[in-house]
Amino acid sequence: MKYVYKQMLAFLIVFVVTVLTTGIIFIRFFVTNIYDEKERQLFGYAEAIIEENMTLADISTGTAMISKQDVIVAMYNKNDRLVYPISNQTYSSGLSDRDWNRLVQGNRIALRQRDRGFMNEEIAIVTVYVPLFNYQNGDFEGTVAVAAPISGIKKDISHMQTGMLWATLISGGMAILFSIGFANYLSQRIVRMRKATNAITQGDFEIYLEDYGRDEFDELSRDFNKMVTSLKESNAEIMRQENLRRQFMMDVAHEMRTPLTTINGILEGLEHDMIPEKRRARSIEMMHKETRRMIRMVNENLDYEKMRSEQIVLTKQILNAQEILQTVKEQLQTKASSKGNTIGVSVSSPHLTIYADYDRLIQMLVNLTNNAIQFTENGRISLTAHASDGFTVIKVSDTGIGMKEEEIPAIWERFYKTDPSRRSDAYSETGIGLAIVKSLVANHGGEITVTSKIGKGTVFTIQLPNKENSDGQ
Repeated sequence: MKYVYKQMLAFLIVFVVTVLTTGIIFIRFFVTNIYDEKERQLFGYAEAIIEENMTLADISTGTAMISKQDVIVAMYNKNDRLVYPISNQTYSSGLSDRDWNRLVQGNRIALRQRDRGFMNEEIAIVTVYVPLFNYQNGDFEGTVAVAAPISGIKKDISHMQTGMLWATLISGGMAILFSIGFANYLSQRIVRMRKATNAITQGDFEIYLEDYGRDEFDELSRDFNKMVTSLKESNAEIMRQENLRRQFMMDVAHEMRTPLTTINGILEGLEHDMIPEKRRARSIEMMHKETRRMIRMVNENLDYEKMRSEQIVLTKQILNAQEILQTVKEQLQTKASSKGNTIGVSVSSPHLTIYADYDRLIQMLVNLTNNAIQFTENGRISLTAHASDGFTVIKVSDTGIGMKEEEIPAIWERFYKTDPSRRSDAYSETGIGLAIVKSLVANHGGEITVTSKIGKGTVFTIQLPNKENSDGQ
């Protein structure tokens, strides 16, 4: 069953239960009222007879006058014998001893259901009894009984029930129309959400549901919109990661193909004696170089994955900044000179220290310096260090080609290259160095930033906490 029909059914059930309950209560109320009103009327007749001190002749005349109102009058003496209407037979009131004693004590009695008349005729009547006392001595003289056929009361009740039935049918029809309209209104809002959900499954993340802030449906719409925004962002991130994965596979294939092609060509040349004897040593050296390049690329990727999964273990110690920077300069001086570059080292104090893992710190600085050399020709590369508020600040700057500001966030991705036309040169850069540097700095509890201007150069700044700051983190 569809939700709209369930709602309609629920509304109708609630309506029917409410109407039936209310109807039963009202019917009982009105029936009681009708009987009470009839009893008051009959008591009024009986009391009028007593107050007027009517004789039997007067009662007979009065009874003839009110007979059209379906009122029957009877009188019983103190011995419970019928004295009016006059009859050749003896009749009693038929009251129980308990009820007769109540009359003797001066209490009025009302009987709503009697199936016999005063002279034992078959008729359903409502009867009231009012005790009659002697005005002079106050002795109980008998009772005045006034009755009315129930048929007249039932006619009034029937008219009332008919009116209630019509009111129920009319209100029921209105309730059905209202339930259809209201259920359709609520269902339309659900249908709107279902259509929006289907749109999302088709990849449409621009869908938006109106939020009027009125009820739970609007709260659901608000949460739905948040979900769509989150899905949109997640989808964009998935697409970005997928593009990076594809680019990664292409770059790995490209980086591996170059050395493998070189090695394969040399091996074929050696196999077919196509390489002269005097060039064989150089060829073998090239194979060693390309092999080391592939090993370095594999190791760098393994290191990067270890750092991302926090599997790397750092052995931190206090290191002399001057010695560290000087070591990096000596390792890369030859490479820098091949491109016409010079490397300068400047430390604010000979006693300046760096709290870091020795091998990983050298790896960071070598990668940054290699990057500087890669994009600088006939320029200067500077390695500097100074202390600043519990941190050691290390800068690697160059006077190279620089980068655009929008390119800076992307340089930390694996295999990202600011210059698409760049290919591996004699020093075999893999394009993963900066990603490794960022991860290593983070593992040290530090921070790395970069500033750059096109044609002016680039500055990488590393902040590493000193021993006290690092141990406190």
